[in-house]
Amino acid sequence: MKRSKNTTFIDKIWDSFASVNLAVVIFAVIALTSIIGTIIEQNVEPAKNMKLLSRLFGESSAPVLFDVFERLGFMDMYHSWWFMAILLLFATNIVVCSIDRIPKIMKLVKDPLKPLSGDHFKGFGIQKEILLKGKPEKTKETVINTIKKRTGFNLTEVREEDGFQLYSQRGNHTRLGVYITHFSILLILSGSIAGIIFGFRGFLPLQEGKASSMIETGRDKVIPLGFMIRCDDFNVDFYGNSDMPKDYMSWLTVIKDGKEVVKKGIRVNDPLTYEGITFYQSSFGIVPDSGGEGVFKFRLTSKEGKTEEVNLKFGESFTIPGTELTGKIEDFSPAITFDEMAGKAYTYAEQMNNPAVLIHFSERGNSKYSGWILKRYPNTWKLPDGHTVEFIDLWGIQYTGLQVRKDPGVWVVYLGCMTMAAGLFIAFFMSHRRIWVKLVEVKGNTLIVIGATANKNRQAFERRIDRIAHSLSKAPEGGKG
Repeated sequence: MKRSKNTTFIDKIWDSFASVNLAVVIFAVIALTSIIGTIIEQNVEPAKNMKLLSRLFGESSAPVLFDVFERLGFMDMYHSWWFMAILLLFATNIVVCSIDRIPKIMKLVKDPLKPLSGDHFKGFGIQKEILLKGKPEKTKETVINTIKKRTGFNLTEVREEDGFQLYSQRGNHTRLGVYITHFSILLILSGSIAGIIFGFRGFLPLQEGKASSMIETGRDKVIPLGFMIRCDDFNVDFYGNSDMPKDYMSWLTVIKDGKEVVKKGIRVNDPLTYEGITFYQSSFGIVPDSGGEGVFKFRLTSKEGKTEEVNLKFGESFTIPGTELTGKIEDFSPAITFDEMAGKAYTYAEQMNNPAVLIHFSERGNSKYSGWILKRYPNTWKLPDGHTVEFIDLWGIQYTGLQVRKDPGVWVVYLGCMTMAAGLFIAFFMSHRRIWVKLVEVKGNTLIVIGATANKNRQAFERRIDRIAHSLSKAPEGGKG
């Protein structure tokens, strides 16, 4: 908006914030800093980012750059004062831009359409002339019905000295589409700021059978949940005989005031949410030095069909039901494989990729045989005597890695995204269309002069006007364009 020479300091500040150029600059700054904040891991141990910077810029430069980035707040960028200030500056710019421009738009939206003088019909970008047989009184209804059928316009009729003038408009409120988009950006920004201030993101490694009421958010910072979350069990499935996980699942229980209030099995893309805090399945692993805590679960079936399930600690024994054959757990491997050349078994990974247990069998005190029973390979469950020992699980040594997130502004962001979609659709695919039609009597016939405007998609509207002209020329009254 142009101002007089006697502008005040407030006017200059207002004009600066009303500048579209400022919006472009701020948006570019947000994009650039967000890229940096994506490359640099947020709220993690310093060693991780030191390793990243060493890989990108060399080991000699990494400590200096790490110190610079930390002082600038890039290690926790989205909670830094300057990033919040940029978001607020962007929001202020959007509000001022909208307020500065909306009065002119509202005038176009609210102003009623009026009939035009003959001279104004010469300046339209969309203009057509058709001559119909018959006087305006006779052809008027045909013109009105044809235009309504082709465009949906409800025409207003005005009597003139030499005939009639018809006019109407549609979509005048579509000019507000850009401001709906502006409002959606404000919703998204407000939701993001609410999430930054009142929300958190963290990680919780939870061992089977263990519970916690705290989560880690990085750099030794912990946040209380306000309730307990317990991992009852964890299981991972693999693709065929490969070591690639197909699916992994945690069974969680929420405990509030000493009572179990929620139980749910979660997997990737199927989280648990309680009191606005969401737990996502993220990773898994074995707790170091936890072998003595594990519980081996077996299903024992004799060759006669008698079945029993047992839970044992390392070194304990079991007896096949209905027999005197006993088995004792002597060894365990989380990921076993066999060297056929050496004739030995060895562990090739620290994860539960291919768990196996070594069991020594004896009967009435006499040693009979021993062998490895693999959880993933049922053919190893069958004993030489025809009995079956199914290795179900080793419970209590794995942990589930849970990503924990609380974002009270997420629904505001979702609402903003839906509002933005509506605003962009209105702004790009809908238009304010206006039409004026003069019906002038010329030597007992009717000269139809059409003038129309559209603030967007002008070519599409012009094609509709062409179809109107074509339909009128084929009317019973006859005519020509």
